[in-house]
Amino acid sequence: MTQSTDVSTLPQFSQLTLQGEDAEKFLQGQLTCDVTKLGLSYQPTALSNLKGRIEFGLWIKKQDEKHYDVVISADCVDALQAHLKKFGAFSKFETSAAAAIYPCVLADEPTFSHKDEHDTAEDIQAWMQRSIATGNYWIVAATQGEFQPQELRLHQRGGMDYDKGCYLGQEVIARIYFKAAPKAFLHYVSGTGDAPAAGDKLDKIQVVNAIATNDGFEALVVARPAHLDDSDLTLLELPTALQADVARPK
Repeated sequence: MTQSTDVSTLPQFSQLTLQGEDAEKFLQGQLTCDVTKLGLSYQPTALSNLKGRIEFGLWIKKQDEKHYDVVISADCVDALQAHLKKFGAFSKFETSAAAAIYPCVLADEPTFSHKDEHDTAEDIQAWMQRSIATGNYWIVAATQGEFQPQELRLHQRGGMDYDKGCYLGQEVIARIYFKAAPKAFLHYVSGTGDAPAAGDKLDKIQVVNAIATNDGFEALVVARPAHLDDSDLTLLELPTALQADVARPK
């Protein structure tokens, strides 16, 4: 059971709409997923920097032809708008102003809604709890540039495509996937004490997201298995698809 949380500390999210002739082509050259395969459901994906680390953690869906909705942590939205303006300067699409969108759980899945009825602390906490339990991490300003997509198991959630061609950070990301494997990667854990903040280090273990519970906290962390074994954290089970080896299948 989650503990009541100060509303001011709860995550907030914003939606941007990209619409226009070049929207698909532009996004295809930016995001880790294959934009041509998107549908009406939110797909987690990433926009990486040139070092192959996630600069913006996103959810995206194709609302209509040449019309894409992107959801991002509200504290990253200004930086994303600046990025889109810089890299999309010569592409034919328009970007909307940021609009609030509310995290909630529908049909047992963490998602987002524009309905005011979901604009509650209870909905946000339910979304946090379900997201952490299912590996649905969220990148905030404090964790921009901290994690490589494969470390966060994004490829196991359909958020990466290794055959789509070039995009920002693709060379580094592909090299890791085809020639190596992350030694530290995403785990779901519980612990005692106060919930750590996103980006905090618990010795050699880095926190991605955490939520307070009656007994302590639950969190998504990036860690080497050996470091988890040496810690006081309890390893919990992620969904089956996210329990597979993060390395490329042989």
